[in-house]
Amino acid sequence: MSARRPWVWPLVPIYRAVLTVKESLRSEPKRLQWPVVSVGSLSAGGAGKTPVVIALTQMLKARGWNVDVLSRGYGRRGSGVELVEGTDTRRFGDEPVLVAQRAEVPVWVGADRYAAGVRAEDAVKDRGVHLLDDGFQHRRLARAVDVVLVTADDLDDALLPAGNLREPLHELARADFVAVREEEADYVVPRVKPFLREATLLWTLRRKLRFPEPLFVFGAGLRPVAFCAIARPEGFAEMLKEAGCGIVDTILLRDHHAYLMSDIERIIELAKQLNATGFVTTEKDAVKLTTEMRARLEMLGPVIVVALDVEFVFPERVARELEARLG
Repeated sequence: MSARRPWVWPLVPIYRAVLTVKESLRSEPKRLQWPVVSVGSLSAGGAGKTPVVIALTQMLKARGWNVDVLSRGYGRRGSGVELVEGTDTRRFGDEPVLVAQRAEVPVWVGADRYAAGVRAEDAVKDRGVHLLDDGFQHRRLARAVDVVLVTADDLDDALLPAGNLREPLHELARADFVAVREEEADYVVPRVKPFLREATLLWTLRRKLRFPEPLFVFGAGLRPVAFCAIARPEGFAEMLKEAGCGIVDTILLRDHHAYLMSDIERIIELAKQLNATGFVTTEKDAVKLTTEMRARLEMLGPVIVVALDVEFVFPERVARELEARLG
């Protein structure tokens, strides 16, 4: 086991004790009228939950389900329960705005996910299904299905605050489905199986970057600068290089960072120093860029926004297994 922040190892037993106390005080979860599919992870970020929420939403929509998404809206400045409308990431949060745009379903944000679900059900007459984003630890809301993403990084990580794990690996026993990345499956699956219930099923995810037409990977020229504010940014840089995108440097910002014009000027200054030809960023970052920010970047070169698409290696089996749990 490794620690990302070894200087706070002494605090890990305290965090573990807090988890134990919270479990002992846990009350009966509230139940909505519609079934809830929770998509979560053991780690505090970077497992790739948002693309999986989008993929499951699109899958269920295609099979005739009425779908909405319930999200906490991490870092949002809005209050109460709100329906995501427009592109105000400061009000709603960056990931809820991205999901609303990509999945084209109602996305409700609020710390009280049960209240958000009630609002969603009041707004629609037909019975449907809720997708609970980042919901594995949100056990105040009853769910029909728990989907948990596990990455190779999770297996040897430590609990918070020394590492990024919010819960230890043995909590995977609560999962109905465990989703792993195709390129990590041979390593991850044997390591997680001892923690799973006999009824828990495994899904394999295939991830790929999608570059905008018409120039695709060359849309920002041969020497672009990449920038992003995501939980595990090194993975984005690696995938860009594997796709043949010749980035000359990557600027990494804190996850969920709200961009200021000063950030844009810093990015541009580095790009000038490196004789860069343009910029590459993620969808999650792009939704936070104002029109003025985009225009300022484009004075130096084009800005291309790369989408991270997730598909299931065996989509028909995944759909069949999921619907069997929904009833």
